[in-house]
Amino acid sequence: MKKPAAPPTFEELLREIAGTPARFQEIMQASSRTPHARKYLHWDKLRHLKPPKSLSHREWWLAMKFARQFGRELPVKDAQGSPFTYALPDAIPEHLHEIDKSAAGHIRMPDPIANPELKDQYLVGSLIQEAITSSQLEGAATTRRVAKEMLRSGRAPRDRSEQMIVNNFLTMRRIGKLKDQPLTRDLILGLHRLVTEKTLDDATAAGRLRHADENVDVGDFEGNVFHVPPPADQLEQRMVDLCGFANGDTPGYFVHPVIRSIVLHFWLAYDHPFVDGNGRTARALFYWSMLRQGYWLCEFISISEIIRKAPAKYGRAFLYTETDENDLTYFILYHLEIVLRAIDQLYAYVERKTMQLQALEGKLRGLAALNHRQRALISHALRHPNATYTIEGHKRSHNVVHQTARTDLHSLAERGLLGTRKVGRTWHFTPAKDLEQRLREP
Repeated sequence: MKKPAAPPTFEELLREIAGTPARFQEIMQASSRTPHARKYLHWDKLRHLKPPKSLSHREWWLAMKFARQFGRELPVKDAQGSPFTYALPDAIPEHLHEIDKSAAGHIRMPDPIANPELKDQYLVGSLIQEAITSSQLEGAATTRRVAKEMLRSGRAPRDRSEQMIVNNFLTMRRIGKLKDQPLTRDLILGLHRLVTEKTLDDATAAGRLRHADENVDVGDFEGNVFHVPPPADQLEQRMVDLCGFANGDTPGYFVHPVIRSIVLHFWLAYDHPFVDGNGRTARALFYWSMLRQGYWLCEFISISEIIRKAPAKYGRAFLYTETDENDLTYFILYHLEIVLRAIDQLYAYVERKTMQLQALEGKLRGLAALNHRQRALISHALRHPNATYTIEGHKRSHNVVHQTARTDLHSLAERGLLGTRKVGRTWHFTPAKDLEQRLREP
């Protein structure tokens, strides 16, 4: 990834037009008519576009910067003590409104997620997806198929990549239990320890802040340095400030909960307080914050899955902020779009699964080998994977004699569609774990 060109500063550009108020007025008026006015462009992109008539690129950038000078100041500061700020272009409140509707309320709750018996399946599936893709972003090389098999079967990881994925999965499950607790230094260190267990060259680095002699500059394999984190002697105070912000103690004005969560993600990643595992811990903090503030649907989405498809954009969102005078708007806009895409992806997945179930139910209706009572039971089992059926219950539901009900259920068990176990003198029948797959087989 190439580092974006650093833009000229606001003060530098003001000096260039000092003493020419008429020119300044012309710049402001021309900028308001630009076709890119709604886009929050960085200098690295703007310098390649055609500026409004009569403006140079630098004058166009000055007009943009002037409109952005009234952003809100945040408690997070760079290594030199200058605060990060953010503006509110139209896209931000629009995105926030969509997330409020989709991720916090219950009006649009997908039916399968509203179903308590199917909810756990979707939750585990999303945790697995986030665990895998978050690890892949940090270099894990295990394939999805192998990783899913490992997590679902519970087998021990075979290498560092698999260990990273197991750690992420356990961390995501832990976050769901920690969402009602305030953020503390110890909680963050505990999450980091969980994320990095058995994956670090120096095992003592898990769950502690980095030391002054531990270099964690962010760069590429060619030696280009993109980010130099704050020095180690600042980390303790920065951790205190981060927790205060996370818990709503600062600043003294309203910060939308989603923006607060995104800032936490950026803040920890910017500070890079650990030798390794900073990205995974930062994303974990984002999830913790969203769940703590009532965005329940975030337990079912994977932001890392979206980020992994275009990791360079993720990196540029950080770099745009750092190179343009600590303007966090770039990262906030990028992150909001990621969350919305992850929500859309969840709804699309739920819709596909629903259609698959409907298709399987249609296939059931055409199976001459099953009678109508058996088809009704399997259709119910598809939507209620934790259901338990008994001969007596089946007999009453379909008004048949005991022997008919017994034959129905044992026949389904012989086909591998139901599992069986005896409790006392009563046979209990439960849907096969791979019921959908078995029904798809010819």
